[in-house]
Amino acid sequence: MKVSGKTIIVAVALILMSATSLNLFAQAGGAAVPFLLISPDARASGMGEVGTAIADDINAIHWNPAGLGFHDYYPNPADPDAANPYRQFALSFSKWLPQFNADLFYSYMTYGQFFEELDGTIAANFIYMNLGEFTMTSTEGQTIGKFRSGEFALGVSYGTIVAEDLGVGVQLKYIQSNLAPATVATGSAGIGVSFGFDLGFLWKPQNLDILGLKVGDIFSLGMNLQNIGPKMTYRNEADPLPTSLRLGTAIKLFENEYNDLTFAFDYAKLLVKRDSIDSDPLPKSLITGWANKGQELSFGFEYWYEKLIALRAGYFTEPSALGNRNFWNFGLGVRYDMFELNFSYINTIEENHPLANTMRFSMLVDFR
Repeated sequence: MKVSGKTIIVAVALILMSATSLNLFAQAGGAAVPFLLISPDARASGMGEVGTAIADDINAIHWNPAGLGFHDYYPNPADPDAANPYRQFALSFSKWLPQFNADLFYSYMTYGQFFEELDGTIAANFIYMNLGEFTMTSTEGQTIGKFRSGEFALGVSYGTIVAEDLGVGVQLKYIQSNLAPATVATGSAGIGVSFGFDLGFLWKPQNLDILGLKVGDIFSLGMNLQNIGPKMTYRNEADPLPTSLRLGTAIKLFENEYNDLTFAFDYAKLLVKRDSIDSDPLPKSLITGWANKGQELSFGFEYWYEKLIALRAGYFTEPSALGNRNFWNFGLGVRYDMFELNFSYINTIEENHPLANTMRFSMLVDFR
């Protein structure tokens, strides 16, 4: 029996919203596992950390899982009946906070494929954030050993088309944070476990006429509600997941046989209540979170020459209440056959900033 993708996506969304509405909390002290918000791919990073309205490759699993719904078959001009189903694989790596010369790195892997039986694309990803090696000491200050800390997340996404030009996607996540091992003194460990989900929408009109001006296949609008789930608990302390709302738009400024220029803009709001010790469950936290000061704003450009070489640039900014990150991004991309290699570089405005000179490397394999 063929299962309708529209039925799956609606059922999953309703189940997840009702299951987490009673136990998702936002509280003072910020959010746990911020690595979930790191831009995984060098392409989006090179454009200023934008991607909510682009989401046109397998990395949509992070930016907006609804983008997966727009991929089904690769066309074959010679033989339409021989078209292959969409399949992509991506890897990414970045040495994190290089200014600290610490043993920190971020790695990311994802794979996705279209399934006709499900009327949509399914993708899986794995994120690992290495937090380095630490020395464990006794209450007397004596060294008793060393341990490594790290955090990881496993995700499964599904995207499909639910209406003309409208895609919907959802991602389920298992999240584990290993900050410290079990100790003799406490008999417990600094390990937190949680789960979450993302829910995204992407509108990419193909035939749109506004006051006589045909703007179809020129722009797109996206929304992604990320990291909805129960709080992460460490021993006697707990922090909420970094629930956030992303809104974005992308506009194709110019396109011909050899040149392709796109502009994208993203707005991100962290929906975590931090002005009191009281916790608000969903859906209240999605409203009270707007009282937080500030939001992330980012924009960027991507230029492709003959779909072979890409140049990218963008800007990211946030207020001091969120961390005061402000930097320019620059990127380069190269395509050869089924491979696409991307590189991005962060140029911070502030001197000696921890993110200064951060470089990301990513590879995309397109199994056409």
